Amino acid sequence: MNAMPPLPPQSAPYIPNHLVWAILSTLFCCLPFGIVSIVFAAQVDGKRMAGDIAGAQESSRKAKLWAMVSAGCALVPITLYLLFVFVLGGVSMLGGLNG
Repeated sequence: MNAMPPLPPQSAPYIPNHLVWAILSTLFCCLPFGIVSIVFAAQVDGKRMAGDIAGAQESSRKAKLWAMVSAGCALVPITLYLLFVFVLGGVSMLGGLNG
């Protein structure tokens, strides 16, 4: 009568899905690349629960990559704009481009 209860199944390792970052990069950065990131982020938990750990890790990696690409697509124009404003602002303070 000393039967041991069955062991609980091993839980799958935690794999970040980067869904929050994907949504924020979609809203505030670049819409098309952000949507790609959301699609890959949505696949992570389903693949992990199905036991496809390698597929979940790959989807997580792709979600993070596309979120970074989306954020980068927003940072490049902002940086160029600020550079443009400060360079032209500095030129105008020095007497303009007229010589």
